[in-house]
Amino acid sequence: MAGDIVKCIGRQVKLFRERAGLTQAQLGEAIGYSEEQVSSVEQGRRVPQPDFLDAADQALEAFGVLRAAREEVANVQLPAFFRGAARLEAQAVEFHAYENQVVNGLLQTGDYARAVFTMQRPMLGEETIEQRVTARLARQELITRQPPPIMSFVTEEAVLRRPCGGTQVMRAQLEHLLHLGQMRNIDLQVMPTGVDEHAGAGGPFALLEPKGRQMMAYVEVQDISRLLTDRKAVRTLEQRYGIIRAQALTPRESLAFIEKLRGET
Repeated sequence: MAGDIVKCIGRQVKLFRERAGLTQAQLGEAIGYSEEQVSSVEQGRRVPQPDFLDAADQALEAFGVLRAAREEVANVQLPAFFRGAARLEAQAVEFHAYENQVVNGLLQTGDYARAVFTMQRPMLGEETIEQRVTARLARQELITRQPPPIMSFVTEEAVLRRPCGGTQVMRAQLEHLLHLGQMRNIDLQVMPTGVDEHAGAGGPFALLEPKGRQMMAYVEVQDISRLLTDRKAVRTLEQRYGIIRAQALTPRESLAFIEKLRGET
């Protein structure tokens, strides 16, 4: 299915290029790509990046047809197990998440996301890593969408202390969190390592409410994911999340804590 989408987009690029009377080399020169890269896209062997589609759309006067494929391309670049949840996430009017391993994907910088994917085992190829970073950053458009969704995140202190990607990458990530924490639609909270009662021992999870639908829950462990719609199961996780938030630092205390960590990093 994903491969079919990439091949379809490639055929569209080829049709618009031929209509414009350009060779692959000429199109590549016009948009800053090599002839081989253009050929790979047209043959469906390479997933076109958003800047490729934007530039090709303008150069070939495709009237927004190629640019409109950005969403499909972003979805293709996601791991197969996450694609269904990603579609619902993009429609969310509310999103809440508890994390105890890494910073939530919606809050990650590009460099932090790249470090997370680089650490995966078995190892991912360089092109796959870049595709997934692009897709992860594209998901973050949800944060600034209008009207903005209501969002909250609780992150374990240990996650913020782990220098994922190195000191500079982690410092930039902490600065990014401080910026996001100033947004009116986002509450960031830190769960201190020293707390003696902790309702999040069962692991990370997310709650999302797509527009016009009831609250759902998403749970992912070792590349195995479950989207929960059963009202009783979702309600249990809603209650658990409420307790986790009550046990964590307040949003104001959390921003002060992150500021302190940034100074130590």
